[in-house]
Amino acid sequence: MNPSRILGVDPGLRVTGYAVLETRPGGPFVCEAGIVKSSQGKATTDVAIRIRCLYDGIVEVLDQYEPQVMVVEQLFAHYAHPRTAILMAHARGVILLAAAQREVPVVNYAASRVKKTITGHGRASKEQVQFTILRELNLPRLPEPDDVADALAIALCHYHTGKKLTERGSTT
Repeated sequence: MNPSRILGVDPGLRVTGYAVLETRPGGPFVCEAGIVKSSQGKATTDVAIRIRCLYDGIVEVLDQYEPQVMVVEQLFAHYAHPRTAILMAHARGVILLAAAQREVPVVNYAASRVKKTITGHGRASKEQVQFTILRELNLPRLPEPDDVADALAIALCHYHTGKKLTERGSTT
């Protein structure tokens, strides 16, 4: 049986973090983690070009690692910054499109749920989340940049949540 792969994605229009976790008998293993820059190294304000670069990068990760599920952080909108939410929705849209085209199911979690699952506290700091990820995934150093750390956190959240659901399902 092939191990299951979870693709965690922290969407962003300029930088999107991703992490591929493989479930193994000894626990989750990081296959790959990195970022997709939606400007390909060129400074551009053209949203269409940034979206295309983001789409191409996510498709490349999907094709290379063939995950069984994609996990994406839910959109958070602050009423004082509606433009940010709209731009983030563009990024999420192409990420979800790429998953749908590859027939990869998508699961969404709120940031507070990810933090609570990973650290035990829904308002944990980024540093607390990073140190928990470092320990649980046996990483040699803290995950950087924040986009990668967030992608690892959301993938690890799904690993733990799915494990709990499986354990509950097997006992009933």
